[in-house]
Amino acid sequence: MAKKFFALIVVLTMVLGITGCGSQSTGNQQGDTKKTEESTEKPKNEKLVIGFAQIGQESGWRDAETFSILQEAEKLGVDLKFSDAQQKQENQIKAIRTFIQQGVDVIGVAPVVETGWETVFKEAKDAGIPIILVDRRAAVPEDLYASFIGSDFILEGNNAADEMAKLLNNKGNIVELQGTVGASAATDRMKGFKDQLAAKYPDMKIIASQTGDFTRAKGKEVMEAFLKAYPGQINGVYGHNDDMVLGAIEAIKDAGLKPGVDIKTVSVDGVKGLFEAMAAGEANVTVECNPLLGPQFFKACQDLKDGKTTEKWIKSEESVYRAETAKDDLPNRKY
Repeated sequence: MAKKFFALIVVLTMVLGITGCGSQSTGNQQGDTKKTEESTEKPKNEKLVIGFAQIGQESGWRDAETFSILQEAEKLGVDLKFSDAQQKQENQIKAIRTFIQQGVDVIGVAPVVETGWETVFKEAKDAGIPIILVDRRAAVPEDLYASFIGSDFILEGNNAADEMAKLLNNKGNIVELQGTVGASAATDRMKGFKDQLAAKYPDMKIIASQTGDFTRAKGKEVMEAFLKAYPGQINGVYGHNDDMVLGAIEAIKDAGLKPGVDIKTVSVDGVKGLFEAMAAGEANVTVECNPLLGPQFFKACQDLKDGKTTEKWIKSEESVYRAETAKDDLPNRKY
């Protein structure tokens, strides 16, 4: 009997031991589950994660914008995923899709051209990721992007026409160096200039217009062709950006003419190289288009992440600069 009783005690002890381990294990599983659930929750103060699809490096202006974006991201501690599209829309679209897969908070894009964005922008919207257009617009419904940050390109064209009229005393022949075909900046700067000529300056006309793709090398090439096609007939050159006009200045000098004197120049952007040309008497006017958009861009990104509504058009502050003040203005130029 004693042996049987002892055996029963052993069995009961083993059963209780097993039950105890089971209870302990269940408790740990519950704790582990709770910890797992907590670990999947995003921390309240997590770092801002932004994807930015830049056009490329076609000009000094574009480089200044890129620097502003990168510098501000580092200053704010933003996790920036940056893509250089090398002037190709397909590369920008690919980058945007990558940003969507990465689950960024906001996507910024400087569209290389206006059209062809609706499908990928809708993909971002379906993923709950807002898009901010930076310095160039896209031809899409307004519900597919949160904000556009940048300039009034049509007004820039208007101002450029007024400045050219002052230089030519309201009369003369102009050649136009256009930006990239299909880019909103090129389309609107062309429209603003032409509309202003038609409305106010009937004795001024554009005798030739061709794209220089916003690059200095192409601007020089196109200007060389204009000078050969219209010898002695060109009074002014209007460039959609400074870099193309800097190229045109080289072509004018190579042709034995004096840029800024024999052929007046008006361009858009306000890069330091153009101020140097104005100070040297080789250029006349630049209509500023401010590329230092980093602070405005990341403020808008943070607002969107915080659930705030941003303005549909966040305008940059700009001015018009002329050769007369270029030497004094130069020390203050940041790009």
